[in-house]
Amino acid sequence: MAKIILADNGISFDGKSALLSPMGGAEKALVSLSESLVDLGHEVLVFNNCLKNIVYKGVNWIPISKNLPDSADLYIANRGDKLINLVPKAKHRVFWIHNPASYLMKWRYLHKLWRRRPCIVFSSNYHAQTYPSWAPAGEKLIIPYGVDKIFRERKMVSNLPGPKAVFTSNPLRSLDWLLDLWSKFVFSRAPNAELHVFSGSATYGEYGKTKETIMKPILEKANALADKGIVLREPVPSQDLVSELSASRIIVYRGDSNETFCSSLGEAQAFGVPAIVQDLGCVAERVIDNKTGYILDNEKEFADAIVRLLENDSLWKEMHLNCLKYQRNWGWRDAAKKFESIIN
Repeated sequence: MAKIILADNGISFDGKSALLSPMGGAEKALVSLSESLVDLGHEVLVFNNCLKNIVYKGVNWIPISKNLPDSADLYIANRGDKLINLVPKAKHRVFWIHNPASYLMKWRYLHKLWRRRPCIVFSSNYHAQTYPSWAPAGEKLIIPYGVDKIFRERKMVSNLPGPKAVFTSNPLRSLDWLLDLWSKFVFSRAPNAELHVFSGSATYGEYGKTKETIMKPILEKANALADKGIVLREPVPSQDLVSELSASRIIVYRGDSNETFCSSLGEAQAFGVPAIVQDLGCVAERVIDNKTGYILDNEKEFADAIVRLLENDSLWKEMHLNCLKYQRNWGWRDAAKKFESIIN
């Protein structure tokens, strides 16, 4: 059994948060990895901005205001560069970044990486390519986000879902573009279809509150398009998302150059929901083109694919089966084993 410490200095959350509220991809990833490392038999301590000490599913959640231990078998600094130098006697040190690495190309970040030379873990090929070969690192690994078990257990559907599409990302990540595309090119051809928008600031905690002013006009636009089949919803926790995906035909998302590895897209694919995306950022790595969905940069082709999957039952069923076959083979236990291999 190894002693593994993870640290995060972002928004307030702990292992129970996913039961109570929607979570962002990076926060959800930290929870899932921690619990999977416990399942592999390790002692796991997470120091973050949680409100109080709790033990949940074997993970010790501790406020980061308390002193971290000096040593561990594995120390994982989650996103924050100020965390890199903590746990000074750790046998193995990881800097887990969840977004493109271009922001690290400044001296205030680079000198910490040169000093400690941690193993840097990326979640996608796209992210890894944003880190230059000359930049400091002890090792560079690509460990994709896993998919939680609840999204990998669905059986093949017998009753096909109706013409319902879902968007489950940050409203600042091209929702405005999608609303225009739907209202101009989709609704007139599929007037019975609905686009359910599960989006808002709640997913991002305190950080989300700082973006509410920018998000507001986009969400108001979605609300104003109710007569075009747009249904504005609140973000939902994972357990509720399962039931929503059960009734959904497709997930649509343009993508974003600053995206993490888009947990919601991976979850939908593993659950058997075909996806339509563009080759923007890392999201194309989540979809097998022409098998589990479409990767289409042309707007007209994007809209055509939406209509096709909403209306063509045999095509949808084929892609649904492909999703179940190809997109549920990498869970968080698999990802945890890759982190575990850093110790061995």
